[in-house]
Amino acid sequence: MTDAPPAFELLPGAPGSPVILHVPHSSRRIPADVRTGIVLTDAALERELDHMTDAHTAEIAERAAGLAALTPWRFVNRTSRLVVDPERFPDEREEMAAVGMGAVYTRTSHREVLRAAGTDPGPLVEQYFRPYARAMTEAVAGRLAATGRAVVVDVHSYPTEPLPYELHGEGPRPAVCLGTDPFHTPPGLLAAARAAFAPCGETGLDSPFGGTYVPLDFYGRRHEVRALMVEIRRDTYMTEPGGPAGPGLTRLARSLAALVDAVPA
Repeated sequence: MTDAPPAFELLPGAPGSPVILHVPHSSRRIPADVRTGIVLTDAALERELDHMTDAHTAEIAERAAGLAALTPWRFVNRTSRLVVDPERFPDEREEMAAVGMGAVYTRTSHREVLRAAGTDPGPLVEQYFRPYARAMTEAVAGRLAATGRAVVVDVHSYPTEPLPYELHGEGPRPAVCLGTDPFHTPPGLLAAARAAFAPCGETGLDSPFGGTYVPLDFYGRRHEVRALMVEIRRDTYMTEPGGPAGPGLTRLARSLAALVDAVPA
């Protein structure tokens, strides 16, 4: 009998690094007991995973960590966002709940039924969402205690063409979208990101996706916790949807490493 794979994993970096590369949407793994609550056929579920998985982002973060002068920490979700989405609010604050994509999705990327009407999200929130949030909070607290600050860099990707679930899909879709927060994204961090990703093409702000991920214990309270979301347009490094990575992955990993190295004090 073997142990089940971990739902998420904190991969240690250098003791003096304040940076956490957060990779929440890279996995396709759905535990068997969770699969039973999803109404899609196996083929339809694979197609949905193609659309909704930020494919190869864990590899981009891993390569960047290996290239950085001071190895960052990595917090990687090892289960699919179709289990729970750890970056959503689990309550009425979540705007994506309007399209069935709160912490526990009930609709697909094409607004079709994913889980049966009346599905109780509570058990999945308790089993997956809350432990993830606690562990991420502890990871940030650990960087604060060790270095006096924490810098969370979210590593995401997004499709070249908008999917029907997107609430703000009509805006620009640059090669690299930088998601910001007015409290947690200082100008120096944003400038460092623009410079680091310049070799990858056009960068833009908060379109088609905006904001950053900060554990709620620190959100709006601790300026020492800084955050930036990096959203990479998928055609720059892979075959869409859900296909193999191409040479663009190496360029992106180098740029992410350059951002890690340039994180301002």
